Amino acid sequence: MKKNDLLTLTADGLGADLEGVCRADGMAVFVPGMLPGETARVRIVKVQPRFAFGRMEGKPLTASPARKVPDCAAYPRCGGCMGRHMTYETTLEAKRQQVQDCFRRIGHIDIDVPPVLGMADPSHYRNKTALPVGGTVEEPVAGFFAPRSHDIIPIAQCPNAMPPADEICRRVLGWMKRFHVEPYVEETHTGLVRHIVVRINRKGEAMAVLVINGSEIPHEGELVASLKAAGAVSVILNENRERTNVIMGRRFHTLYGCDTLTDELCGLRFEISPAAFFQVNPAQTEVLYQTALDFAELTGDERLCDVYCGAGTITLMMARHCREALGIEIVPQAIENAKENAVRNGIGNVNFRCGAAEALLPKLVAEGLRPDVIVIDPPRKGVEPAVIDAIAQAAPKRVVYVSCNVATQARDAALFVEKGYRVQKVQSVDMFCWTSGVENVMVLSKLEEAKHIDIHVDMSELDVTKVEAESSATYEEIKAYVQEHFGVKVSALNIAQVKRKYGIIERECYNKAKAEDARQPRCPEEKEKAIEAAMRFFGMIK
Repeated sequence: MKKNDLLTLTADGLGADLEGVCRADGMAVFVPGMLPGETARVRIVKVQPRFAFGRMEGKPLTASPARKVPDCAAYPRCGGCMGRHMTYETTLEAKRQQVQDCFRRIGHIDIDVPPVLGMADPSHYRNKTALPVGGTVEEPVAGFFAPRSHDIIPIAQCPNAMPPADEICRRVLGWMKRFHVEPYVEETHTGLVRHIVVRINRKGEAMAVLVINGSEIPHEGELVASLKAAGAVSVILNENRERTNVIMGRRFHTLYGCDTLTDELCGLRFEISPAAFFQVNPAQTEVLYQTALDFAELTGDERLCDVYCGAGTITLMMARHCREALGIEIVPQAIENAKENAVRNGIGNVNFRCGAAEALLPKLVAEGLRPDVIVIDPPRKGVEPAVIDAIAQAAPKRVVYVSCNVATQARDAALFVEKGYRVQKVQSVDMFCWTSGVENVMVLSKLEEAKHIDIHVDMSELDVTKVEAESSATYEEIKAYVQEHFGVKVSALNIAQVKRKYGIIERECYNKAKAEDARQPRCPEEKEKAIEAAMRFFGMIK
């Protein structure tokens, strides 16, 4: 197989990005837009040692019953969604299978994954929309970046956005065109308006944030009046003059209304600032948090600890069902918000501590902290080993793990199993409809010493040699994976250093310096993490 080959292929599954997975010449071929069971003419666009990427030429020769006409004019160019060419039920089953595969392949845990909890109406669910602005003074545009680029695909109406987000964006663009306000140009770092960010609460009230490359805007009165008429209860300027991909800067200036937007979640009231984290799908967030609460099995007498608690949404919700709760979070502003939210909702049996989980939790456990239940909701990178060690030392009866990245969750599940816990059950929730993303809740229970047996196996008895175990991917395959998924180049020395870190010892003298006192350059952190991701993909590490 080589680039530009034209093949007739049949898809037999869906990949992690909801692309069709075909087989040819003994390797996987990933084809965006294809569905399982479909046959199509496929142009090979890129070939790697163990897999390839293809592009469907025209329509499928045989179409799947699961195929449907996309209900968005910008799909699939905008890159915001990946599954609008298939039925919603098909996306849910693909996500369920993704969870199942990650636990089996990465965590080596065989557990039944029930159907994903989806939405009755998977449209207009997002309470936050952030659109980059571009175009010209005569014709400004706002939309989403095309996949793997900064080309803006204009969006007039997003089927995921809660109203009146689309109308507010239209009015901002109309104001820019009327008063000749320049859109930001990334290449030259010129122009004024960089992003339009809109938050919507469950009452349909909107906070409109204009991110600008400056400190003020012309004709602000006309803009405010127009946005008020569209349902904005708050209009805020954010100053971001940095050459950065980060959307917002640190300085905010309220032009109209309050500095925050009030919203409700699980019967609790929250004040949301422009830069604060808040789940984007409120209806499914309640499903997610209720699932976590059910898994915690609280009776009202437990001590609970919520690690990576953010602004305290899960902590406060669970505090109503236990004796006392403690939240741990590294971001000081989030901790202040959590304390304010506790006072606002009249919840007094909760405390919050600010600090890095990997430093603060081990310290508290060493000082005697012994929760009955620990809840963890980490970022995509998963849980730090120091946190897992501290949780094992605290020995809670149950650990409830909420994750937005099932791959790292499965990896961490295996580490918890090594510490004497058992994965009791999992439940996935569709928070990001029509995308490949899925939230997964897992509960681990502590094994009782008298009720389980440790079985020790001599590695020499296993039908696998160390060389075979370490040869699941070549250096070139790892390099190709990193280049494709992270856009960076790594050297053989970089890979060798990361393999050595995980105890995968190279053959004698491989990549050693010739002089005894010679120094070798250390693998940069971003490359190290990319190589680790590749090694996990190939099953070399957990």
